[in-house]
Amino acid sequence: MIDRYSLLRPWLFCLDPEQAHNLTLTNLDRARRWGFLNKLVSKPISDPQTLCGITFPNPVGLAAGLDKDGKHIDALAALGFGFLEIGTVTPRPQPGNAKPRMFRLPQAQAIINRMGFNNDGVKACVARVRRSGFWQNGGVLGLNIGKNATTPIDDAASDYVMAMDAVYDIATYITVNISSPNTQNLRVLQGEDMLRDLLRQLGDARNRLSDRFGTRKPLFLKIAPDLGQDDVHLIADLLLEFGIDAVIATNTTIARDAVQGMEYGEETGGLSGAPVRAASNKAIRALKARLKDQLPIIGVGGIMSSADTREKIMAGASLVQLYSGLIYRGPDLVNECAKALRQPIPTKNPELTRPW
Repeated sequence: MIDRYSLLRPWLFCLDPEQAHNLTLTNLDRARRWGFLNKLVSKPISDPQTLCGITFPNPVGLAAGLDKDGKHIDALAALGFGFLEIGTVTPRPQPGNAKPRMFRLPQAQAIINRMGFNNDGVKACVARVRRSGFWQNGGVLGLNIGKNATTPIDDAASDYVMAMDAVYDIATYITVNISSPNTQNLRVLQGEDMLRDLLRQLGDARNRLSDRFGTRKPLFLKIAPDLGQDDVHLIADLLLEFGIDAVIATNTTIARDAVQGMEYGEETGGLSGAPVRAASNKAIRALKARLKDQLPIIGVGGIMSSADTREKIMAGASLVQLYSGLIYRGPDLVNECAKALRQPIPTKNPELTRPW
């Protein structure tokens, strides 16, 4: 099969990254509406995995950030993902940070972004989710929630609770994003006292919502790759203490060692793509060592090939998510990774097999 994306990528890379991003998604929507998107992509891989009471059609998902507002759900679902994560959404609309705010580093197969949770607000996102055929047909759809930039960090929990209230009825699972480097002070929520308070308030809110809707929705937490082992272990202990259902490891990194001297390498924001792979895997291994089989891990960060996907599973992940790899490899990466995970995963440590 001709790799159509490799022919298209040089033209897209001539455009501003954010412009190329929006243009690509718009054209995916058109291809779906006109009925030929399914002719351009491979048939989805069936490899059901069940965790947190959810059956994922295959273990390869879309990471949050690519479709912040739920505007392209049905087109993205057609690419073969086993699940989609939408967001980050905040209680109120906000424009995000000033442009330019996204930069490609092709030498490193990397992206730096400082988008800043730009989104239309949770109410608009929920309405779009309800209109999507993917949601109406029971697709696995996670909602990733965050706080507004103007909300003081001491009041952050109130924003997360408001967002959780809004998405609870339509989300298959809810991800709490406290690890983006692009909202001022957000990462301090990963500290013990603030995280304990946040998880307590979210737990109380979930209990209330579970009673209201008659169902307990899984709650995931997304962490940064820049934490030390002691911090990772502390977070792992708090996840268990407060009944969080899974952990997503990891978000983008603020480290720049891998891109020093490159054009845009010193831009502020979160670095994603190949350079974050090792840090992500290190965090997954630290989580696995602490959690054992008590809590599943979703691995994200630096997946550019099927080998990278298998490496995530060997480190201790049960599912994986893609984003930056799609920019460099295109949609064929989805099925490539899903096919790779259908094969046995070699490991010297039986604790690192897929327990979920």
